[in-house]
Amino acid sequence: QVQLVESGGALGQAGGPLRLSCAASGFAFRRYAMMWYRQYPEKEPELVASITAGGTTTNYEDSVKGRFTISRDNEKNMLYLQMNSLKPDDTAVYFCRTIHGVDIYWGQGTQVTVSS
Repeated sequence: QVQLVESGGALGQAGGPLRLSCAASGFAFRRYAMMWYRQYPEKEPELVASITAGGTTTNYEDSVKGRFTISRDNEKNMLYLQMNSLKPDDTAVYFCRTIHGVDIYWGQGTQVTVSS
């Protein structure tokens, strides 16, 4: 079965870095685009970044452009989100996500908290 397991969430300092990872299993990872979402309390998840199956094209939400970098390792079935220049507004639960036709899969999420 499809499994997505995020890790790397932590308490970070404003201006500092954090790196999130998402371990994928149960599907042909290299064939699917992947996404990072984040969710604020009592809000719907919002798309942060996406990457195509081959990793050649990435897209970012405006507030993270130039600060966050999404990447993937198709040999290791891993998705990453390098977060630099952290801001308190980046505090949220971060999820990795993939879509296979009509099926949507989410990880369990990892908490990122940024102190000012």
